Amino acid sequence: MILRLFMGLYRLLWLVGLPVVLLYLWRRGRRDPAYLQALPERFGFYRRALPQGALWVHAVSLGEMRSALALVRRMLDRGETVVLTHFTPAGRGESARAFGPEIAAGRVVVVWVPLDMGWCWRRFLRACRPRLGLTLEVEIWPAMITASRAAGVPLFAANAIYTQGRFARDSKGLRLRQRVIAQLAGAFVKSRLQAERFAATGLGEITVTGELRFDQPVPPALPAAAERLRPLLAAGREVITIASCVEAEEALFTGVIAEITARARAENRPAPLFVHVPRAPERFDAVATGLTAAGLNVLRRSRTLGPDLAPRGPILPPDVVLGDSLGEMFFYLALADRVIVGGGFSPKGAHNVIEPLMLGKPVLTGPQVHTIEYPFAEAAAVGVARSLPDRAALLAALAEPPRDNRAAIAAFLAEHAGASARTLAAADAALARLDLAVRSRQNRARSKQHETSHDRD
Repeated sequence: MILRLFMGLYRLLWLVGLPVVLLYLWRRGRRDPAYLQALPERFGFYRRALPQGALWVHAVSLGEMRSALALVRRMLDRGETVVLTHFTPAGRGESARAFGPEIAAGRVVVVWVPLDMGWCWRRFLRACRPRLGLTLEVEIWPAMITASRAAGVPLFAANAIYTQGRFARDSKGLRLRQRVIAQLAGAFVKSRLQAERFAATGLGEITVTGELRFDQPVPPALPAAAERLRPLLAAGREVITIASCVEAEEALFTGVIAEITARARAENRPAPLFVHVPRAPERFDAVATGLTAAGLNVLRRSRTLGPDLAPRGPILPPDVVLGDSLGEMFFYLALADRVIVGGGFSPKGAHNVIEPLMLGKPVLTGPQVHTIEYPFAEAAAVGVARSLPDRAALLAALAEPPRDNRAAIAAFLAEHAGASARTLAAADAALARLDLAVRSRQNRARSKQHETSHDRD
């Protein structure tokens, strides 16, 4: 009853709030026109027929899609057709980049995720009729879950994480979010701790499969370009990459870069080269302005390097390389001796530490690591990642020479790889159990029908 009342209120809120959502898309579309392309798809209307009986993977944005690349590739290698849904152009663009030939052949179909209204989801599920749905990370949308359940589509949370703060908040009061989670067909989670948290919601089908990001492929052209360019950009200096800096951290990192650079100049020694990669494209210009105002010589990737990452002309080694591009994070990480992962010095929490570790780079981040509880705790335990409490601690850590942690990082990666294979195996096992349950119900129904017919005779 509580869930039904909540869903009724939720539908009403969407009815009232839809103009606000459309205004949000319009405003985002002014900065990135891709948000407004194929807009009918967000309501479940499609220009061409979607494949029937496909596997459906929902990856809201770029990070989620990257984590799913190896999983989707495994699906395709065994002959599946895959439907990918995204909310952001960055996620959709990554799908197009990774699966262009398969999209052209009709083996991968990429569409916008429907807005979370029941009628939009019913249209999508009728158009697609997937055998199985996987929603990645923390995409828990009530209408998506209830519509999938009503349509008989088993929807699983995959690469699922339930952070400590969110779990504590959701466990109070009416536990509405947990009631919604319990309507999923199950969850493929990152760790045993996550399994315990999802089980506490009342969800039954839970399998520990690990972290998909450990399996994501590294595009070889990006590290190769970094190897060619590093002598031109750094000329023997240490390189420190700040990856996925959020707006709340911009002043902090600008001040740290300026202080370290000024100190090195005063001591007449080479300063480190900083590679600064903002998380949000709309912050590129503001970050460039802030760095320049701090007296730093800034080289913008978009103006200095061509599409193939080759220099457009002579390069003078800068103080900072601004990574104002999308889809090239492995290039920026490969340049580095060590990496500062952004988000950790903001309340919203740190971002992915796996990508730098995949390239053998030790990681620093701020105190807010609740968003990456797994695998940060495991990485910190073996000494390949560190959480620092404040600006002073960050400056002290960067004053230390970088450590050669490559052996420890390699062992850590080997221990945690394989989540894609485990996730697909768990999905197959879940489908097999569901098929068995359906056949069992059908057999019981036929048996009962036969008994009724026999009694009439």
